[in-house]
Amino acid sequence: MTLYIGREASKYIHGLAARGVHYLHRPGPILQDIGFFLLPELGQDKAYISETVFTFIFLSFVLWTFHPFIFKSKKIYTVLVWCRVLAFLVASQILRIVTFYSTQLPGPNYHCREGSKLATLPKPDSMLEVLLINFPRGVIYGCGDLIFSSHMIFTLVFVLTYQKYGTRRCIKQFAWLVAVIQSLLIVASRKHYTVDIVVAWYTVNLVVFFIDKKLPELPDRTSGSSPLLLPLSSKDKDSKTKEENHKLMNGNSVDPADWRPRTQVNGKILEDANGIHVDTAMTGV
Repeated sequence: MTLYIGREASKYIHGLAARGVHYLHRPGPILQDIGFFLLPELGQDKAYISETVFTFIFLSFVLWTFHPFIFKSKKIYTVLVWCRVLAFLVASQILRIVTFYSTQLPGPNYHCREGSKLATLPKPDSMLEVLLINFPRGVIYGCGDLIFSSHMIFTLVFVLTYQKYGTRRCIKQFAWLVAVIQSLLIVASRKHYTVDIVVAWYTVNLVVFFIDKKLPELPDRTSGSSPLLLPLSSKDKDSKTKEENHKLMNGNSVDPADWRPRTQVNGKILEDANGIHVDTAMTGV
């Protein structure tokens, strides 16, 4: 429940910020863009293609995260995965809000160009009009929130999460291919400039790396002193096994408790801590 409330709150705050920057947007000539030169324009009648691909990515990831409830599998823990994903999304969206408020670019999308009635918004009559954000029309036909692409934030977060916790290599490769195709389709649909896509690619990867590795409130899953929040991926298991084997070959035990003296009684191994001694066990007294 807390996860759902946090997700909805972050979506509302982002929508409110996007609505606010729409009031500041001023349409103008489309900026020179290398992606616009290299990729043919799909046109308004084919703009739905990129949204269809994004919907496929979103639904596929959601179904994967909830598959343990269907197949009774414990390879991942759905709530913990979504807590991590939510942290990635919130951090990335905050950075996105900062960047598109720093500089407003003339939108390349069709409804944001000069001559379109949707390119600018009249001044709001009250604060309530801003807070309501005219959902969903105000979100779909927003302008000015360009750097960097929100669609690519979700796409890359989902792909990176499956890359780490997924088990099928072919799906991982396919997911990265779809992410690249999604990037090209967004530019071909003229929904974003190429810089919006490029910034998203390296920013989201850095955000995921920082949160996953550095923040103390999300401890390292492979650390022996921290609880195992998420199941180990196959790569993590292999590295941990190699580390344990290396310690054993050097004469160091993985767990110091393994070196405690033990006594054999009736074919069973008992720890000395239980207070059982050899002579007592042998005499049966």
